[in-house]
Formats: sequence, structure tokens, C-alpha cells
Amino acid sequence: MEKLNINLENCYGIKKLNKEFDFSSHRVVAIYASNGIMKTSLAKTFSDLSDGENSKDLMFPDRETIREIKDETHNELIQKNIFVIEPYNEQFNSEKVSTLLVDAKLKTIYDNIYKKIDGEKHELVKKLKQLSGLNTNDIEEEISRSFSNKKFFDIVEEVEREVSSGEKPKFANIVYNEIFNEKVLDFLRTKDFKKQITEYIEKYNDLLSKSKYLKHGFDHYKASAIQKNLKDNGFFIAQHSVNLYNGISKQEIRTGEDFENVIQEEKNAILNDVELSKKWEEIDKKLSANTELRKLRDYLVANKEILPKLENLETFATEIWISYFIEQKYLFENLLNEYKNGKKEIEKIVDKAKKQETDWKTVIDIFNSRFFVPFELKLENQDDVILKSVVPIIKFIFKDLGQSITVRKDDLLRVLSGGEKKALYLLNIIFEVEARKKASQETLFIVDDIADSFDYKNKYAIIQYLKEISEENIFKQIILTHNFDFFRTIESRNIVDYSNCFFCYKTKNEVRLEKATGIKNPFIKDWKNNLNKSKNLIASVPFVRNIIEYTKGEDMEDYKKLTSLLHWKADTESILIKDLKEIFQRAIPSITFPDINETDKVVDKIFIESENCLTASEGINFENKIVLSIGIRLKAERYMVSKINDSSFVSSINSDQTFALTKKYKELNSTETRIITILNEVNLTTPDNIHLNSFMYEPILDMSDEHLKELYKKLDF
Repeated sequence: MEKLNINLENCYGIKKLNKEFDFSSHRVVAIYASNGIMKTSLAKTFSDLSDGENSKDLMFPDRETIREIKDETHNELIQKNIFVIEPYNEQFNSEKVSTLLVDAKLKTIYDNIYKKIDGEKHELVKKLKQLSGLNTNDIEEEISRSFSNKKFFDIVEEVEREVSSGEKPKFANIVYNEIFNEKVLDFLRTKDFKKQITEYIEKYNDLLSKSKYLKHGFDHYKASAIQKNLKDNGFFIAQHSVNLYNGISKQEIRTGEDFENVIQEEKNAILNDVELSKKWEEIDKKLSANTELRKLRDYLVANKEILPKLENLETFATEIWISYFIEQKYLFENLLNEYKNGKKEIEKIVDKAKKQETDWKTVIDIFNSRFFVPFELKLENQDDVILKSVVPIIKFIFKDLGQSITVRKDDLLRVLSGGEKKALYLLNIIFEVEARKKASQETLFIVDDIADSFDYKNKYAIIQYLKEISEENIFKQIILTHNFDFFRTIESRNIVDYSNCFFCYKTKNEVRLEKATGIKNPFIKDWKNNLNKSKNLIASVPFVRNIIEYTKGEDMEDYKKLTSLLHWKADTESILIKDLKEIFQRAIPSITFPDINETDKVVDKIFIESENCLTASEGINFENKIVLSIGIRLKAERYMVSKINDSSFVSSINSDQTFALTKKYKELNSTETRIITILNEVNLTTPDNIHLNSFMYEPILDMSDEHLKELYKKLDF
């Protein structure tokens, strides 16, 4: 974008604004606008464009709104290429902060490793879902809960030995969700059921102890596992046999089928025992209470061997998952091998990520080193943000009297001043800017009084950062401010070129922007060598008076003479152009005074030029405002002096003459309310416009040209 064309109508109080900005030579535009003219309205309009929202006139929403903001090719700006920096927004958090920590090379290696691991994990989890009957996507959380909330891969490593042992999966045929669902678990944990299941288990264990071949430590699960291993490994085909001891003698088993039949007979003898069956019937009655429990009953009828396991549900849950892992041993081992292979490499990558200098560190260093606040920042989880794209965690370290403490952001905000909170807000702005810089994203920044309300140290930190933004080819800025000192500073620091500085003023029908003048000092830059213009000559009187005050003092005759041109004194009408010329040349020997009639009265020229100002077109008109302000005061004081008619009183006034005259006039003419109101307005309006110097003349910029014209006319008593 080389140029920006703005055409607005009825946008948040901007009746009309039509302006072209040229960024071809300089990437920054600065606009000085007094409060209430257009600054916030323009920022809000750009914000709407950025957010894809329509703009409007809040007070008169029915008015037709025009919003055309286009580049030199007549294309509207792209939404994402506009970023409005508000004066303060406590809720703002840059959405791009995590991108600053993504190291492309490390991230790619890390992602490739995890892509392989996740692929194997996906295949295993898919099978676990089928076996468990769980439809939830949070199956990993369910597994974690079953293993004391351990992480998934820690569990995988922990059960590796059991899965690889070759044991038959005890409970691979058990559907986890048939037992471990909320309604069933609530029932299984009731006191009555626990009592009945305890009695069942006691009887079961008693029968197990009396079994010919099965005992504690060698139940039918383990016997079946041995039988399966022998059969699978060709033990019986090789003509080997097994001896089972019944307590008296040994029984030789020659085939796998005979082994399986013996174990099944012992199992049936236990489960079909009359007394154990009665215990089951008591449990069965409880399980017939409702649909959910009847479903569990049917499941337990088909799988009575798991009844003893219901006494300790936590242990049973882990045994079921281990059985599933054994059932899917191939997929489990594929995952485990891929994880082990990648684990060491991941540890190396994480170590590099922790040590790496990132753009985040740049942002935090910028903030910590430049902004004067009672806290500093530290990034806590850099490696996770780089590699896992998790949300960054910033630690806030609050410092006071040599002590420091880590605090949460919410707690920090409660103790910070307004300026310190704004500094914290700027942290997010810096993140946004740096993220856009990293992404090479062309951006137009609308900077709305970002330095307002800051102390000078932090204000200059902001100015320094704006300077750095201005040096980026992909960035453009429109800086809006109502602080003239800030406006002047960004020009003097070469953030914005003089040619791209604008003053804003408002007429009845539109907002206008005109090239700024007198940013450094209007007397030095614009008036000193152009005193042939009568308005410049008159407007220079307060400046030359200041020079005399600073270099020689208020007791000097020249200072008093110039004071008589700013207040109506006994000698005001007698001061000639010749006198003014001599005073100017004594104060500034190098000055070029205009060749004009030296016998003319200066006060007459002041009133003539004041009248000329009344017909001047609306604008910033810096010198016009000073001339009008001088003319207004002299006109008002001349009127009051004539009405008071007491020369000794007037000559006794040593300071604040306009105020003293107004007070005396009120005492003598208390019924003249209309005139008194006008004189009060003169007191309120003119002092800052006249007693100006090279360091402070912001008030006159904020004063409406039209207001001064109307006030001057009102003084025609």
C-alpha cells in the first residue's frame, strides 16, 4: 500500500472526511486532533473495518453512512491487515502470541516423531474402544483414572512386562462399559451389595481351597493360561505330559483337550455349588430392580467368574485394561517401540527448546528493559509452547524493597496503578506487532493516543517502539493524538516526517486535515523571517516578550512596552511601529523587520488584522488565533477601563489585569449580566492563547477558530 484514500460520512460523529495519505516516501502519518473532533471516531471506524462490522452514526443511526477506505488501486483494505491500537483495553490479549515461540525446524522434527507415535496410538485406541464398549473420545482419561491418573505413555511403559509375559488375557472378553458406567458403579458401591459380594467371595474362596487342583495363586485363570501356552507351543504334540496333583496322587494329562476339560470341571464344580448358588440368588434379586441392573445381571450370569473381582473395582479396572493390551499385543508393542524410539529424540528437542532464544524472549526483554513498572516478566513453559502449541504461561514477579514474589495476573492488576496497568496492556500490543513482523504480514496500524497518561519514562519507551515499527517496510502507521507534546516529539524523533504531520479541525459540515505548521516553534520556523505579514508580526509579540523576560527580566522597559500591547495600559495607544521595531531588534539583533510605516500605531494594526481574521476561512490558523485573542483582550479591557473610569485603579494593577478589571466592573455594573457573561468568557478563553511560549502552545491549537471570531464580535458593546 503506497496511498490510502479515506472517504467517510456519518461515522461515529464524523459528518464528512475526505483525505488521501501518501505512504510512498514515509511510512507514518501523524494527526493532531483536540478532544471531541474525530480521533476516537476514526479509530473506531478502522476497527469496524478490521472486524468486518458496519460503521454508523450512534446519535443518528438513520443517517446514510459511507465508509470507503481504499489503497491506490481502489481496493478496500484487507481486514487482517488493519490493527487498531486503542489507548487502553484491559481485556485485549493477542491471539498470535503462541506463534512467536514456534521454531519451524524443531517443531517439524517434533511433529514428525509424534505423527508416527500418534498413528500407532490411534490404531490401538480404536481397538480399545471396540473392546471396552466406550463411545467417548476421552478413553485415554478413562484409562488414566484406572491407573491412579497416570499419563497414557507412563501406563504403557509400566505394563510392558505384563503384556510381554505371554499370559493369557484374563478379561479380554469383558466389556468394560457394562460394569464401569455411572449407574452400575453406584449400585456396586452400595453397602448391601458389598456385604453380599463379600459373602459370595468368602464362599468362593472356601470352595477354591477345597478344589482338587485349583488353589489360591493357581485359580482357573492361571490354569487356563498355562494350558493355552502349552498347547500353542506344541507341548502335547511333542508327546509330553503334565502331572496334576490332587492332594493324594498325581494324574497324568497327555493332551491339551484333557487339560482344558479338567480345569473346566473344577471351575463348574465351584460355580455350581449349591451354597454358592444361593449366594448368587441373593445378588440376583438385587440385580432385578431396574433395566440397567437387569442388563448387568444378564452379563454376570454369562460371566459368573468375574463376581469375585467386584469386591475391588479399582484393581479390576486395571486388570481389564491390561487384558485388552495383551489381546492387542501386536498393536501395543508397535506403539511402545515407536514411543521408545522417539522418546530420546524428543528429550533432546525439548532441551533445545528450553534453551532456545525465541521471539517471545525478545518481547519480554523489550518490556522488562524499557518499561518502568514494579514487576518483571518470565516465560514459564517455553518448551511446551514451542513443541505442543499450548497456551504460554507468563510469570509475573512483583518487586518491592529488595523482595520479590511470583503473583497471578489478576492479583497483580489489583495493586497496579492505572499507568502500570496500561504498561501491561502494551505487552500484548508488542506481542501482536512482533507476531505480525515474524509472519511478514503487511499491516496498517491505527495508533490511538497509546502514550496518553504515561509518565515520561514510559512515554519515551513507547516512542522508541513506535520508531522501531516505523522502520519495518511491511508496516504503515496512522498515529492519532490530542497531546501536542507527544505529536511534536514523534516528529522530532523522525518517526513521522514533517510533511506527513496534520492538524485536524472541524467545521459545521465536515472534518478537515491540513498540513501541520509550527510543530517545533512557529516563531522560529514560520514567523521570524516572514514578519512582513502583519498577522505574523502581531502574533510574534508574545514570543519576543518571552525572550526579553527570559534574557533580561520583567523590569526591562521593552518588556513593559510589549505588555502594553497585550493589556490595555495608559501608553497602549501611543506605541508605534517604530517602537516595536526597536524592541524586536534589541531582543533579536539578526531579525529582519518589515519595511512598513513606522508612524502607525501598533494597536490600530492589531484591530485591523483582528477584523481581517473574521473573514478568514476556517482552519488551524495558528497566527489568526493569537491575533484574535490579543484583539479580544484589548477590546474588552479598553471597554472596561472606559467604564470604570479610574486611572489610579488601573495603574495600580500589577498582575492578572483582565481578571482585576472584570471584578471591578462587576462591582460597579452588577446588573449588566449579558456583558459580564461575555467578559467572563474573555477571561476564560484568552490567557493561554496569549501567554504562550515555545514549550506550551497546545491550548490555542485546541481552540476553535469560529469560537474566537464569535467572541470578538460579541464585544461590540
